[in-house]
Amino acid sequence: MTHDNGELDSLVRRRIRALRVAQGWSLEELATRANISQSTLSRIENGRRRLALDQLVTLARALDTSLDQLVETAADDVISHPMIDAAHGTMRWLLKAEPGMTVVRQRMTGPPPDNPARMRAHPGREWLVVLSGTAILLLGNRRLRIETNQAAEFPTMLPHAIGAEGGPCEVLGLFDRDARRGHQRAEEADRGNRSSP
Repeated sequence: MTHDNGELDSLVRRRIRALRVAQGWSLEELATRANISQSTLSRIENGRRRLALDQLVTLARALDTSLDQLVETAADDVISHPMIDAAHGTMRWLLKAEPGMTVVRQRMTGPPPDNPARMRAHPGREWLVVLSGTAILLLGNRRLRIETNQAAEFPTMLPHAIGAEGGPCEVLGLFDRDARRGHQRAEEADRGNRSSP
């Protein structure tokens, strides 16, 4: 979907006002933060003043957003389809707005490994939420029980492993680029170990 200049102009003006109101700021407060006059800001929001790039950059900073987010339009490709890895019981989605970020849904049936040597450590961060069942997260020397609707976030440089407790569990995880690479290497190593005699 494309926007002509008039539609984009109107969208940006509405977005500036909506972000200001969402922060609970008056015109005066945002004008002060952006170092522009209150009347200029009012005319920008109401369409009586031309949108200048330098003012948009300043307003984006003052509103704690980026210029890209301030002027982005609705994308045609809103819906994503997962990449399915049946061998590991995972579905994976890439986040278009955050290159390198991946969302993974995984069903686990077995417990975490009982051998600490099978715990992985690699650069990155992970966040996960248990959708159903109970998961056990081994994190360094800790054993954490994560129930349905509870979440965990941790740096992946800590040795870690996850598994199910008392039956299958389903987990939804967010991985940054480094964490995803670490898991891909681990999966490749596991596949190599299974295929060797």
